[in-house]
Amino acid sequence: MAKAVRAGSPGLGKTDSHLPQLILVTDELRLPDPIPSARRMPSGSALLFRHYGIADRKNLAKELAEVCRQKNLVLWVGGDVALARTVGAHGLHLPEFMARRVRPLVPKGMTLTVSAHSFAAIRRAEVIGADAVLISPIFPSQSHPDRTALGPLQFRKWVGPSTVPAYALGGIGPSNASQLAGSGGAGIAAIASLSGNQD
Repeated sequence: MAKAVRAGSPGLGKTDSHLPQLILVTDELRLPDPIPSARRMPSGSALLFRHYGIADRKNLAKELAEVCRQKNLVLWVGGDVALARTVGAHGLHLPEFMARRVRPLVPKGMTLTVSAHSFAAIRRAEVIGADAVLISPIFPSQSHPDRTALGPLQFRKWVGPSTVPAYALGGIGPSNASQLAGSGGAGIAAIASLSGNQD
């Protein structure tokens, strides 16, 4: 739950007034209907809309955009700048494979975030002028069962020299979020622990 994770993570070290500290990440398999979870998120937090493989992605994005407006949530749309513009999203999120060395045509005022699974990917995020990077997986996670968890120490090592704000993602919950305190990250992103589902 959002309150539980928030209580277990008193701050990762770096703060940026225009970036939220909590991000609910949607997943079409683990969180098929993200609307109830979005409604439970605290005001000022963010929702990263993925659901890349569903047929009615545009309609669900519109519904979530309305929830975000009602709840004062930041909405980031994954992988589709046209959809982000259509629903009035606050930002565009790019999976690592889409984050090239040239910044995409992101409308002025729209935040750009990218995923990173390596330090090289973090450097690419810096090059294209990303506003934030989501580093994963920090802990073992169902979303990336084939990847070795980086752990809080590696997260800290990568965040230290980086010039782009970084979020920790992957397997984060009330039992381990406190391990990231003082790491220098901008906040926490999660699916299970912020949706009420088990990770």
